Amino acid sequence: MRRQRTQIRDHRAESALFFRRALVSFIGIIVLVGVLLTNLYHIQVSEHDDYQTRSNDNRIKVVPVAPNRGMIYDRNGILLAENRPVYALEITKEKVPNIEDTFTRLKVLMGITDEDITRFEKERRHTRRFKSIPIKGQLTEQQVALFTVNQHRFPGVEVKAYLKRYYPYGDALTHVLGYVAKINDRDLERLERDDKISNYKATRDIGKLGIERYYEDLLHGTSGYQEVEVNSRGRIIRTLKYVPPIPGKDIKLNLDIDLQLFAKEQLTVRSKDPETGEEIVKYKRGSIVVMDPRDSAVLAMVSSPSYDPNLFVHGISGPKYRALLNDINRPLVNRVTLGIYPPASTVKPMIAVAALTEGVVTERTVRNDPGYWKIPNSNSRPFRDWKRWGHGKVNIHKAIEESVDTYFYQVAYDLGIDRLSAWMTKFGYGEYTGIDIHEESKANMPTREWKQARFRQPWYQGDTIPVGIGQGYWTATPLQIAKATTVLVNNGIVRAPHLLKDIIDDNVEKPAVFDEYPPITGVDDEYWEIAKDGMKRVLFGVRGTARRAFYGAQYKAGGKSGSAQVFGLAEDEKYNAEELAEHLRDHALFTAFAPYDKPEVVVSMVLENAGGGSSNGGPVARHIFDHMLLKPHPQTTDTVSNTEVTQ
Repeated sequence: MRRQRTQIRDHRAESALFFRRALVSFIGIIVLVGVLLTNLYHIQVSEHDDYQTRSNDNRIKVVPVAPNRGMIYDRNGILLAENRPVYALEITKEKVPNIEDTFTRLKVLMGITDEDITRFEKERRHTRRFKSIPIKGQLTEQQVALFTVNQHRFPGVEVKAYLKRYYPYGDALTHVLGYVAKINDRDLERLERDDKISNYKATRDIGKLGIERYYEDLLHGTSGYQEVEVNSRGRIIRTLKYVPPIPGKDIKLNLDIDLQLFAKEQLTVRSKDPETGEEIVKYKRGSIVVMDPRDSAVLAMVSSPSYDPNLFVHGISGPKYRALLNDINRPLVNRVTLGIYPPASTVKPMIAVAALTEGVVTERTVRNDPGYWKIPNSNSRPFRDWKRWGHGKVNIHKAIEESVDTYFYQVAYDLGIDRLSAWMTKFGYGEYTGIDIHEESKANMPTREWKQARFRQPWYQGDTIPVGIGQGYWTATPLQIAKATTVLVNNGIVRAPHLLKDIIDDNVEKPAVFDEYPPITGVDDEYWEIAKDGMKRVLFGVRGTARRAFYGAQYKAGGKSGSAQVFGLAEDEKYNAEELAEHLRDHALFTAFAPYDKPEVVVSMVLENAGGGSSNGGPVARHIFDHMLLKPHPQTTDTVSNTEVTQ
């Protein structure tokens, strides 16, 4: 009986325990349901807007849209830089199941190379996730068709179409137009610094050199965007909103492509292979710049040799770039703005203006030239004239016409380096010309301060003398020589050379506006005319150093030649060009303007290691003047029975 009562108590205890546990569980369930309902309320009601935004952010993407780049035309409306459609094979790596297997199969199907893969991996490290990256560009129509029928085998790989820059005139305009190429880290840093990075999120290329870089803001345009709905795999389902990009503005340059090609031909040597009969083309080292002195518009700017800018648009290979970089003829250098040479005798007319204005000489000043000049009251070595037996009695007119060195040695001595450098700076030497491209050198107009800073040495009288004939420490670019010539032609009016002519906005051509420069003042008109008359005598005088090149010309012009030494000569040492290696021969310089009374054209050039400026530069200037001023263009002659000259 006791045992039965014990069992009943145990059973009741277990029942009570079970009931308590069930009650706790029930209460727990009620609490959990309450928490769940509370959270559900917060999600569905209180925080609905926040979660809706997050959902939309995952579902809706903002995709930037790149603008079309503006076109570049010459002054006559001929297209110089255009946009052409190209096709590229691109990979979104996050969508590719097995990237290595994909590479292997693409090598077989599309011919991608290890270099393509290396370039792809390098770019991937700097690209946002889920953004496609090119693996192979410039696909042919056959390659596009081949991949299209096999695309189902390559998830994450697709063909995309783009507009790419194309330069139809190739190497003829490289140093003017420059080129566009892929945006690199330095470009990104510059865009970030200038707060322009947001406008380039969809842009792949940017101007690297020349006009393309200088007028990047005009040519690039403003990017647009589209809001798109995507699925879980990142594929676009539909477009919700589209804001079109604003294309870059078209621009028109002062360049005349016909003149540009003609000038380029003056630095081209064509011959026939005696065995095969094929044409052999070689390019002289040098540069030519043609300007309109009435407004300093640059009509032609040729640097030779050059290179094809289209190589860089699509990404030049390492071997090809190294070949250009190591080429001894330096095709990558724009010789017009970066080529640095002694200006030689081309500066004598400008020095004459300074000497006349400073009262160092007058029109009646006559000096005897025995073929050499020495610093007064010194035992220094004599400074030789190019004409070893001298020019006899010389005034300012004859000094320019016959390029008498000794006359200008004395002028430089009397002026001194301070006044000489100050005057030549007014003509633009030692300063940037203001040309609208970034690739330019100031070269060097020497001063006392410059020599002290450069060599830790004082300036000596002997340093000044060769500066009087454009030698010594004085260097200049061909464009500086051209600018100085336009200043002289315009009696001291100073303008910057410029390439841009018009900006085309909504089919309306708006003329470009440039800063004005203060003129050279305090010079009598008579002094300008004396200098220009001396330059006319150079081409048409009885003893003019370039008379041979302009014999029989149907117009009057003015000019000045120069021969820049590549190395120095010892005292009494004779110069024999035929015995020298080509790279040691003098550079030929020439600057000229025409017609004489109302100048329309200025031509300046440097022909590297060509020898005498008159005999080499003169004919080139004559050909360009004839091409521009005469119609039809007559064939020029170089025949005249006079003593050969070298200046």
